[in-house]
Amino acid sequence: MKASTRGYFAPLCTYRWYTAAMAVFIVVVMLQQAIMAYWAPRQFDAISRFALALPVFLLLCELPSRRLTIVGWGCAVGAVASTVWIFVDRPPGGWSDAVRLNNYFTNAIPFGDTALLLAFLAVFTFGWDRPRDWRTLVPKLVALLAGGYASYLSGTRGGWLAIPVFVVLLALQYRWFAHRKRMIVAVIAIAVCGGVLLSAPRVEQRIVEAGSDLHELQHGQDLTSVGQRLELWKASLRLFAQHPVYGVGKGHYQAALAGLARRAELETATVNERAHSDFFSIIAELGAIGVASLLLFYFGTSVYFWRNLRATDDIVRTAAYSGLALSFSTIIFGLTIDVLVPVMVTVLIALLTATFLAIIHSRKRELAAAPTPTATR
Repeated sequence: MKASTRGYFAPLCTYRWYTAAMAVFIVVVMLQQAIMAYWAPRQFDAISRFALALPVFLLLCELPSRRLTIVGWGCAVGAVASTVWIFVDRPPGGWSDAVRLNNYFTNAIPFGDTALLLAFLAVFTFGWDRPRDWRTLVPKLVALLAGGYASYLSGTRGGWLAIPVFVVLLALQYRWFAHRKRMIVAVIAIAVCGGVLLSAPRVEQRIVEAGSDLHELQHGQDLTSVGQRLELWKASLRLFAQHPVYGVGKGHYQAALAGLARRAELETATVNERAHSDFFSIIAELGAIGVASLLLFYFGTSVYFWRNLRATDDIVRTAAYSGLALSFSTIIFGLTIDVLVPVMVTVLIALLTATFLAIIHSRKRELAAAPTPTATR
């Protein structure tokens, strides 16, 4: 292999944990189907997007970092587009609990989670724009409000758990707590915004509904939104106990639940295609090797962003915080919904992760190649 070719593939070795994270699911599922002697090609659809992101990552690493930073505006446009769609496709009587933000491609939960993520990424990526440039800041704040509004209407309670994490990361990125005055202003602003959000009718309603679901669950009513999730998670643990190593097989979760229902170990109405949680779906379908794969995926898509949080270069630092926000949101969203199943979601995660990491790689290469002050004298 020529030196130039080896250099082209070098990022895969430099970021070996990221490479392993992108490839692990497709390798494990292929191994599982071979061992369990079944063939379900559909199960490769979503997870293959992570493996396909690797050649895209290599191509992006060859581009100048400044060209790649346009992704920040892509996030802003996506957040605004989510709200535009809400008004364009508004049903008679408006959006409600009975008519949620579903469309031909996704349902209300991943739609609201994605809108929220893009909204905050628009603000995270302001870090590599010109400082104190209101022409750049204003449209990105508009994107934050637009995506936040879409998430608000979707009623995705699980996704809202990511908001405090986003706020903490933003505070660290922009050093809100670096000085006493800045800290006071930041705390007051966060408290006011938090109070407004918690008192908003839709948020208040969804919180009350969660409390009501828990109350009904305590009195034996399992068929609530929260109750059914808990029952699915218990059933997943039961399936894991029965198939601890390789699980019941990816794509066999619903059939396995139906088997539990026939044995009166689960309510028939609770049988579902997914567990409404990445962890519980994977622990049932892929067993211990699946859990190890999920942990590797989380680690590999986070570790290099974490290591660059203290970078002095604005582009590297911004990409690190943006990538970490993406990684953390994937974990948090995955607590109450299957994030790694819808193809459009896996594509977004794979491409954004590849782009942010490629920005870090490209920018470091540029800084290393730049002449030092002594060399230019």
